[in-house]
Amino acid sequence: MSPEASSAGRLVPGAVHEAPQAIRARTAGWRIAAGRLAPVVLPLLLLGLVAGGWEAMAVALHSPLVPHLPEIGKELGRVFKGGRFFGEMAVTLLRVGAGFAIAFVAAVAAGIAMGRQKAVAHFLEPAIIVGLTVPGLVWALLCVIWFGIGLTGAAVAVALSIAPALLLNILQGVRAVDAELLEVAAMLRLPLRKRLTCLWLPSLMPTLLGGARLGLSLAWKVVVLVELFGLSSGIGYQLNSEFGAQNVAGVIAWTLGFAAVMAVIEYGVLAQLEHHLMRWRRTAQV
Repeated sequence: MSPEASSAGRLVPGAVHEAPQAIRARTAGWRIAAGRLAPVVLPLLLLGLVAGGWEAMAVALHSPLVPHLPEIGKELGRVFKGGRFFGEMAVTLLRVGAGFAIAFVAAVAAGIAMGRQKAVAHFLEPAIIVGLTVPGLVWALLCVIWFGIGLTGAAVAVALSIAPALLLNILQGVRAVDAELLEVAAMLRLPLRKRLTCLWLPSLMPTLLGGARLGLSLAWKVVVLVELFGLSSGIGYQLNSEFGAQNVAGVIAWTLGFAAVMAVIEYGVLAQLEHHLMRWRRTAQV
């Protein structure tokens, strides 16, 4: 046997272990890349499937009640033309923001009081049950009757509709605070400001953020009902106008624009705020 053949057939030390290590490195790289792309690719995949299913249904039914995607796209262009959509959306956002602010402040104050004092909990519990059972449509109609057409009626309707759910969510968060931490704070006689900033707010932060998402999702529905029945501006009013004209594509176009703004607020504002405020929390790696 020649020296070249002998050297060619000889195994280089460590060569057996290099291939599995390279495979593991590539697999880890693929997993990291997939983890980064998943938050973007998977939602787009879902939207693509929904759009494809809708178009298939429109082709199969061939009905004016189920418009094709090009028709909806044309209506979207009309809705956004000249900034019309953003003007109506700004009005709706103002009403949602006002009602949500009232409900959130009241729910936080009442939730902490109910969690700390049983007498307050017993006193407010019937109001929570009634508030959870009354539909948002009822509050929308009553507030239009009581307060007329304006910002006050819409804000009060939103606040009355979402406050019970927010209050119940915050109450559960208050009751879940570690009792040992409360006892230590009482033993050390920490001032109220220290307890709020160092104990209550960090403990309630996940609950507050979750409640904010829940409240906003409910507020959108209620404010659209108020605009639908009693106001002359906003997204709900535009939906009612398109419905009156039997323009299904227009209804869908305004709904899609409304949903897009909600997604921007959810992922661009609330999700980033939660990531920033909860960056200290450790997450499981398995």
